[in-house]
Amino acid sequence: MTGTITVPLWIAILLGALAALALLDRLLLPSVRWYVRRRVNRAVEELNVRLRLKIKPFKLTKRQVLIDRLIYDPEVLEAVDVRAEEEGMPRDTVMAEVRTYAREIVPAFNAYFYFRFGCWLSRRIAQLLYRVRLGYVDDTSLSRVPEDSCVVFVINHRSNMDYILVSYLAASRTALSYAVGEWARIWPLQTLLKAMGAYFVRRSSRNTLYRKVLERYVHMATEAGVVQAVFPEGGLSHDGLLLPPRLGLLSYMLKSFDPEGTRDLVFIPVGINYDRVIEDRSLILGTQPEVEPKSGWFVFGTTIKFLLHNVGLMLRRRWHRLGYAIVNFGEPVSMKEHLAKRGLDFRTLDREQLFSEVEVLGRGLMEEIGSVIPVAPVSLVATVFLRRSGEQLSELELKAEAHSLVCELERAGAHIYIPRTSQDYAITVGLRMLTLRHIVDEVDGLFAARSEEIPLLKYYSNSIAHFLETRPAATV
Repeated sequence: MTGTITVPLWIAILLGALAALALLDRLLLPSVRWYVRRRVNRAVEELNVRLRLKIKPFKLTKRQVLIDRLIYDPEVLEAVDVRAEEEGMPRDTVMAEVRTYAREIVPAFNAYFYFRFGCWLSRRIAQLLYRVRLGYVDDTSLSRVPEDSCVVFVINHRSNMDYILVSYLAASRTALSYAVGEWARIWPLQTLLKAMGAYFVRRSSRNTLYRKVLERYVHMATEAGVVQAVFPEGGLSHDGLLLPPRLGLLSYMLKSFDPEGTRDLVFIPVGINYDRVIEDRSLILGTQPEVEPKSGWFVFGTTIKFLLHNVGLMLRRRWHRLGYAIVNFGEPVSMKEHLAKRGLDFRTLDREQLFSEVEVLGRGLMEEIGSVIPVAPVSLVATVFLRRSGEQLSELELKAEAHSLVCELERAGAHIYIPRTSQDYAITVGLRMLTLRHIVDEVDGLFAARSEEIPLLKYYSNSIAHFLETRPAATV
């Protein structure tokens, strides 16, 4: 009973480590969790005091709870039974597939991380790259949106910078939950975006079970009043023109909406424009079918080369920011008012009628988005060079043509961003950006666009083309 037992050193170390882990798990970790949770709850309470659109309890619910709610949603379970019967698969196998989809979709929102780190990082990146400006805001209409409404920002998609830019500018009003495409499902970006409240969407998926799981998550978030941000175009435009709306997410939000309920569903159109889109040259390659698609390594190498080039310019003090990035917020569109005017209730419509009505709404939202897209200096000057294609223009001729174009745009109702309230300065800024990028050459005081850069000029001009011609009809 009193004998000595000798054990190898590695076993002693292992036992000591296990004992230390047990001590941490039972005594220390609960205290740490309680401390962190208290800090987070206090931060959320402070944030909700100053935020115009509060953080809803749904976003603060534990992720596993939301995943379980989604997996055992009655409509999801019904879809599971249908899939198992049609495919002759064991029900447990189909449920495992649903669990995979649910974990992929449901975010892990962390309010402390979002506002203390995410918004700080968004602000730093945006201000490093651009002169960020909040252009037009319909404050009167925005102030009339009831605080308990489910607000959805609908945004034109110019660049992957859109996520960062809108999050930064909206941070004083609310926390946004983005619908993010498959491009972001890489580590560690995926983890960061989930912590910021983003949910992932397989836009090209035709799997009916996946679409049902996604639909029910969007329904849950919308019903709970979560503030969301979606890009109705569903992807980046390769030619700069507004794309027709893709209606999947909109239909998920609308099909169960109760126009007599206590919570309204409000869409706020947001227009974004840049003097320089970082991906512009890569995007316009998509409009040239004769160009072979580039490999992932080529894209990676090009990105690294671009970054190193700009770092080199910074070190030589020759680097300039990428011009202006401007965001406009338009007039909110209330679904209660929209349905009252049309005498509709989406819940009573069959599939074809629902899709038809959502398409009407989608077209209307795209028109509202188009109407608030800002006219940036580069898009203004690019349009002038396209109209006078092949000509050499003096600075005086260029400014005269640009002033005429400004008048035309104002008659069309466009919101033109004029830095320092000086049209001459705006034109100078746009011209300087194009000459620095060697899209436009100056010879003996005369300016002319390079013929090989015409597609790039069209890309920037197309961002405001809908103000100058008949807008194309939206398609599904």
